[in-house]
Amino acid sequence: MMALNDSLQQLKNLDLAELDVESIGVWPLPIRAFLLIVAFCLVLVGVYYFHIKDLGAKLNTAQTQEVELKRTFEKKAFQAANLDVYRQQMVDVEKLFGALLAQLPSDTEVPGLLEDITELGNGASLNITSITLQPERATEFYIELPIKIVAEGAYHDVGAFVSGIAGLPRIVTLHNYSLTSNDENGMQEFEIEARTYRYKAQED
Repeated sequence: MMALNDSLQQLKNLDLAELDVESIGVWPLPIRAFLLIVAFCLVLVGVYYFHIKDLGAKLNTAQTQEVELKRTFEKKAFQAANLDVYRQQMVDVEKLFGALLAQLPSDTEVPGLLEDITELGNGASLNITSITLQPERATEFYIELPIKIVAEGAYHDVGAFVSGIAGLPRIVTLHNYSLTSNDENGMQEFEIEARTYRYKAQED
């Protein structure tokens, strides 16, 4: 108790102007204790900013990575659980792709396709003026084979011909349709572009 009273008395009688940094060892005990506490606090602050704060940033990064890893794991677990389904889907897609390829004529089948178109026109009572192969047009995955058709016939015969084209076993689409009435015989003169397709192999 007396030591505490002495310390308080020293603080009351202390003149800060008389303190000399070079003689810090003889400063009053309360002042030295206060400076020690301040120094300790500064050390704690430094430790926080240079170490603990860095650990906090690393922890946040680790937590973010943990979330991403969980998502990746859940995704892969779902894929693994549905692997058989995916395999079956791949088989179905390959079958569908093969079926579509079978509907695309090869180079050797194009003359047969032209004959089919001619027979359809004759069967629909059309007068086929000309059927002309146009230059091929290559796209990224397939090659278009345009066929220009010029014919003449009654209006309903034209409709029957178009329906017949749609029913061919090969994939054939119709474009650039033009229909003109012939006043002399009452027939319809029409031009149309039929397009068939073939798969673009690597050598193409």
